[in-house]
Amino acid sequence: MSSFWSWYVTLLTLGNIVACYWLIRWSSRRRAGEAPQGEVTGHTWDEDLQEYNNPLPRWWLWLFYITIVFGFVYLALYPGLGSYKGLLGWTEKSQYEQEMAAAKQEYGPIFAKYQKEGIAALAADPKAREIGQRLFLNYCAQCHGSDAGGGPGFPNLTDNDWLYGGQPETIQKTILDGRNGVMPAWGKILGDEGVDQVAAYVESLSGRQADPQLVEAGRAKFQTYCVACHGADGKGNQALGAPNLTDNTWLYGGSPMTIKETIRNGRQGHMPAHRDFLGEAKVHLLAAYVYSLSAEKKSAAK
Repeated sequence: MSSFWSWYVTLLTLGNIVACYWLIRWSSRRRAGEAPQGEVTGHTWDEDLQEYNNPLPRWWLWLFYITIVFGFVYLALYPGLGSYKGLLGWTEKSQYEQEMAAAKQEYGPIFAKYQKEGIAALAADPKAREIGQRLFLNYCAQCHGSDAGGGPGFPNLTDNDWLYGGQPETIQKTILDGRNGVMPAWGKILGDEGVDQVAAYVESLSGRQADPQLVEAGRAKFQTYCVACHGADGKGNQALGAPNLTDNTWLYGGSPMTIKETIRNGRQGHMPAHRDFLGEAKVHLLAAYVYSLSAEKKSAAK
């Protein structure tokens, strides 16, 4: 903040407090020609509703004065006047760091204990899953949903269909370091007709009915432009995060219009890294919970 704006905020803040004090004093003083205290002022509404000259109770006025004094004391102790940092040197960052340090001291040993166990073992531990679920609801539900069912552009974590792999260590790495998925835009290269053809072929890969002529023309273009990521069979490549196009599971939606939009304009997916934010111990439990969601369905399918 520049010195000008610092002084501007300071003077504006203090000026408002002083103005409040002046307004209270001005409205409380007796004026010439004013009706005696307790008498009617001569103002009448609705024929018989009269105004009396009754001042505010003294205790009420003193409450105003106390708030003004409180305001000055607060602004002296804490930042609030431009770039002035306050006598206590308080900052949001320092308070956050103190609270995090206290939480780490209290809960750190718990997370450290679980970190020594394998993710697959923790996924079978109800207590560990409960802690992991709370972490998930706090940090992951905003994108993946409270039930981890995902939404358009945010993967479903319960269906055992993984872009980068569903192994425990892979899930942990995804949470720790994040992912950046890139689907290039092909609209300018393929043209509208080419987009329609490739979209028809992609639909056919998942067992849907599509125009045979479009499918055949799209097959050739797919082999030219798409196999580098999705493979010749369209089953994707987890090393690149390229989705399997044959399983009828769609990240952004599987309607013909959405498939065409994806091919024409591309997609930019981003999973933020949580290593610095959560730390490895918490991510270890979080990964165990996420792994348990799909592991349950995998066991049920056997």
